[in-house]
Amino acid sequence: MDRDVYDRMNTLEARHWWFVARRDMIEALIRRRVQLPADARILEAGCGSGGNLALLQMFGQVDGFEYDDTARADAIRKSGLDIAFGALPDQVPFEGQTYDLIGLFDVLEHVEPDAASLRALAARLRPGGKLLVTVPAFPFLWSKHDEAHHHFRRYTRASLSRVAAEAGLKMTYGTYFNTLLFPLAITARAVKTLTGSDAPDDTMPPGWLNSAMRHIFGAERFVLGRIPLPVGLSLGAVLEKA
Repeated sequence: MDRDVYDRMNTLEARHWWFVARRDMIEALIRRRVQLPADARILEAGCGSGGNLALLQMFGQVDGFEYDDTARADAIRKSGLDIAFGALPDQVPFEGQTYDLIGLFDVLEHVEPDAASLRALAARLRPGGKLLVTVPAFPFLWSKHDEAHHHFRRYTRASLSRVAAEAGLKMTYGTYFNTLLFPLAITARAVKTLTGSDAPDDTMPPGWLNSAMRHIFGAERFVLGRIPLPVGLSLGAVLEKA
């Protein structure tokens, strides 16, 4: 990603509605779809500036790795963990370690060899271990936001399932989310396309709007993991070794 994107993420991920509500979605999926032992070992692959690490530490002992030096330093400062350098698919650290849960949160779309990356992480799963993935959904939603974030693709449930199968994994649960804001997002992106606007989508909105959107998006945590949602801006999936 561009340096300014990393910097905004580091500044905003504690308060911005999207980051806060996405953590709600990740927590709901872990609690309802991933059965972890009390002494669970957890890895976050591509942990960025560390916004998800405190959440994951609620469920077990956490390792993390990150490619970008500045983001990795931010993650170390926030978490106190020894975040390692790493890159998918060929530079996965913590050799010899295996995990009950590996989190890959809005990372896979940044990596061109996506099947090879999933295969590399699958090799680090313990028997019965799970890979929890979130990615941006639907190719027709491609926008300047994807270009600024250096995405290679957006996924559907079917396309992510096919990539997982190439990596020797099966999707045991898949759902779209950020569903309630889906119509608003489509409208906003259409307006930006018509007007030629290149304003970033990940700036902090006014406080009242940030709170409203956080609560609208966050309300989905009550159903996520219980029933699959039919559409959404994002896609979440639980993968296991086939």
